[in-house]
Amino acid sequence: MSKKYIALLIAVSVLILAVYGYVSAGSKVENYPNDGDVTVIIPKSPGGGTDIAARGLLQFLREEIDGVNFVATNKPEGGGVTGMVTTANANTDGYTLGMVTVELGMYPHQDKCPITYEEFATICAPIASPAALIVAADAPYNTVDEFVAYCNEHSGEVQVGNSGTGAIWHVAAVAFEKEFGVSFRHVPYPSGTSDIAAALAGKHIDATLADPSGFKSQVSAGNLKILGVMSDTKMQLYPDVPTFKELGYDMIIRAWAALVAPKDTPEEILHKLREGAARLFENQEYIDYFLNQGIEPVNIVGEDCYQMMKEDHEMYGELLSTMDLE
Repeated sequence: MSKKYIALLIAVSVLILAVYGYVSAGSKVENYPNDGDVTVIIPKSPGGGTDIAARGLLQFLREEIDGVNFVATNKPEGGGVTGMVTTANANTDGYTLGMVTVELGMYPHQDKCPITYEEFATICAPIASPAALIVAADAPYNTVDEFVAYCNEHSGEVQVGNSGTGAIWHVAAVAFEKEFGVSFRHVPYPSGTSDIAAALAGKHIDATLADPSGFKSQVSAGNLKILGVMSDTKMQLYPDVPTFKELGYDMIIRAWAALVAPKDTPEEILHKLREGAARLFENQEYIDYFLNQGIEPVNIVGEDCYQMMKEDHEMYGELLSTMDLE
């Protein structure tokens, strides 16, 4: 057999394999998601707000996309960094997705995370909860301005709870100090919302800036009250609570969680997932699922979700550069 003939056979074989690979890949994209389970990495522990939101999202999104079977897996190590990095490094075939959280906008500026929003293609954000100024129901202030006046009269004495130094709600409290020229005593509660709510109700601290969803039972029971939310739109859960924006303060700090795929995931796959997500707010049961959990649902899909992540990345980059979080 001549060398030319052998070379020709090799060339033809390579071409056939390339065409077969292209057809197979195209077929896999076209058939998505019927070729296997879709793993969704949740970078938080079971039972928390992100986990509840993610599992609710997947429960209803499954009904919108034929043939999909989502399998959620929690990967909370490293404050969520491990789970988000795992998602970023996954195959781009649509069979590994993940939730990313607001910490993705903060951690890169604190040298806690090697990736940014740019490593992902966005599908949707089911939650984007604003920071709320929450105090005891019988506190001697009923508005944000009254609270600020009290802080000025008791500079450095007002105790504000948070879930840990450098975490989202600690950053919100530091941003509040910066905006209003006041000074707090920051008190960390590493176990989170339940401990902060109990401390507030028990008068061990004076206030917190946090996602109000975790305080709903105490607010409903009349133990706590909300003076304002750091948002530009009213909350369904608390329609009578003013936003900071309508009070004249341009402060938007929110804790979001978004369903994403690794960047370079085929557009056909992303389109199927985004189309399904866009239909969710037409389902009242989906909205009620969140409201019954005390969580304010949103429906931020595709490019809008990417822009939210980008804006917060840039905002936290600027904000954190001016803060001493030690």
